[in-house]
Amino acid sequence: MPVRTPDPDPNDRADDGASGSRSPLSSGAFGSPSQGNAANPGWLTDIELAEARRRLPILYVEAVPVRTDGVGAVIEVGILLRATPLGEMTRSLVSGRVRYGESVRDALFRHLENDLGPMAFPLLPPQPVPFTVAEYFPIPGLSAFHDDRQHAVSLAFVVPVTGTCEPRQDALEVTWMAPEEAASETLSAEMEGGRGTLVRLALASVGALR
Repeated sequence: MPVRTPDPDPNDRADDGASGSRSPLSSGAFGSPSQGNAANPGWLTDIELAEARRRLPILYVEAVPVRTDGVGAVIEVGILLRATPLGEMTRSLVSGRVRYGESVRDALFRHLENDLGPMAFPLLPPQPVPFTVAEYFPIPGLSAFHDDRQHAVSLAFVVPVTGTCEPRQDALEVTWMAPEEAASETLSAEMEGGRGTLVRLALASVGALR
């Protein structure tokens, strides 16, 4: 199943190139903001986004939310339940594009808040370090990850969260699972774009995969 990152953010439609009530190409220049989007020079219309995806790798961040015990060991992994545009139910992770001029840390925080709610309280260090770099290709078989829309390069992070998660956007719920369940083949079959592999890599990176 192709990966489906959460585009658009409901409160950031100008950033994510989602369909809606906006003018298409306003000036003919690639990346030129339309009326009402002048504050974001990296905004792309639907047409421009499709063209960028056809020509360029797109940078994403992905987060595997976890809960830890008193000594920092991972005891639960948060997996999102999403509805696809076709009405199918699938499992996924916190994920989204990095904006023009945005730091990786800020992008991580934004997508965690968008998907898990403002009370999730993620613990992000000043300089987050990804546990892996995942490459999603539109052609199946080139890597463990697949996205039929684009070539996406994703920086993947394990992020402890300490607050209450109330999923938003197209995330219907967050299911907290024991590491063994999150790493199972059963869950991997339900996850999009090969992200079951990403979960297992995340758990291995923190010593939680046995």
